[in-house]
Amino acid sequence: MQKSRPASRPVAAKSRWVQVLFTPVSLAPLVYFRLVFGAIMVWEVGRYLSKGWVQRYFIFPIYHFTFPGFNWVQPWPGDGMFWHFYALGLLACCLVLGAWYRLSAALFFLGFTYVFLLEQARYLNHFYLVVLVSFLMVFLPAHRGLSVDAWRRPALRATTAPAWTLWLLRFQIGLVYVFGGLAKINADWLRGEPMRTWLARRTDFPVIGEWFTHEAAAYVFSYGGLLLDLFIVPLLLWRRTRVVAVVMAVVFHLTNVELFTIGIFPWFMIAALPLFFPPDWRGWRWLAHRLHSGKPQQARAPSAVLPPPKARRLLVAGLGVYVAVQLLLPFRHHLYPGEVSWTEEGHNFSWHMKLRTKSGTVRFFAIDPATGEQWEIDSAAYLTGWQERKMSTRPLMIWQFSHFLAEEMQRQGRGDVEMKVQARISLNGRARQDLIDPTVDLAAQPYSFLHTLAPSPWVVPLHEPLRRR
Repeated sequence: MQKSRPASRPVAAKSRWVQVLFTPVSLAPLVYFRLVFGAIMVWEVGRYLSKGWVQRYFIFPIYHFTFPGFNWVQPWPGDGMFWHFYALGLLACCLVLGAWYRLSAALFFLGFTYVFLLEQARYLNHFYLVVLVSFLMVFLPAHRGLSVDAWRRPALRATTAPAWTLWLLRFQIGLVYVFGGLAKINADWLRGEPMRTWLARRTDFPVIGEWFTHEAAAYVFSYGGLLLDLFIVPLLLWRRTRVVAVVMAVVFHLTNVELFTIGIFPWFMIAALPLFFPPDWRGWRWLAHRLHSGKPQQARAPSAVLPPPKARRLLVAGLGVYVAVQLLLPFRHHLYPGEVSWTEEGHNFSWHMKLRTKSGTVRFFAIDPATGEQWEIDSAAYLTGWQERKMSTRPLMIWQFSHFLAEEMQRQGRGDVEMKVQARISLNGRARQDLIDPTVDLAAQPYSFLHTLAPSPWVVPLHEPLRRR
């Protein structure tokens, strides 16, 4: 009796995926992205040095809101922060030139991540994006053409790279759009806030600003941004809609440049749009023709050969872990009760961009438990204006600062004190309400990385409804 052969479909499917991931594609998109990424980073570092932001954000502040678990990350003493940014600028230049690429990319990633972790009050989604992209660049063979490395070592030259390298960049950039759109599916945004408030302040906008106070404008901008974020990636990938999608994306980002102050982000995203063009696009063919001009016989295509099975398995596993983390992390705010724009729990690292406007005041009171004596502490004695504004609407930062103030009172010889807070905050035009339970001693609430992962019961739930317009 003939034995039946086991089904080989899963194995075949797995083999097809491996073939897809390691199929050779043009190296040109990676070379292009290395050039524009490095150039934008040179520009950004130059802005920090020329505009005095190094002093403003990292030298002048007395206290820094480090991220939970990273309180050991502190600014360099003396002129160290200037030298750090000079080094970042040099490393970004090396990325543009493709000089000592792997080392330059790794050092840039570490150096920029250090800056990112220094100040939680300076959290920006596009800084988080730079951290992630600079990490990915370490592993991408973007130096195998049009680079100093390829000039110095002709054997390094290549005309192709594995397809996973291009798809990984597309995934990372596309993620920003998709999750940015998913985050906009919330009650406030669908009712036109905070876009309504922002547009009302910008009637000086060129050409169309006079219509910004019309009720329809808030909905056009809100729903337009929502739909673009959700659908721009498939529109960019589909040949028939690609050109229209590029035009839409460029208009969208240029409008944001004029409407908001959001730094390099719109330019970064515009520069990344060509990544969604196919590897055989005429622009890539033009660039590929110049990658090895003069000595084409020395160019090779090492990526056309599959790596050894063990290395292949490790690489696929690594890609799977990275993709899974990036897909799951933005959903973690669903693990917390309440509105994420109010509690801020799960807000960071989730691509929640330009979703809320919050304002208000926060006051800190120290209480001597032995005598009942109470006195107010002026937070301005320890924080800059921009730190105060950011901290006043972020419960975890208020919690963190309360512990610092309690320790400061101990250093001043006042002993153990209770720290209570009066924070009256408005979200998206609502009337102000308590953000923090004013009866809770925040100094008695243990502050650590693990504690910040749990819901904060002392955050007062949002109960003020959004006012109808």
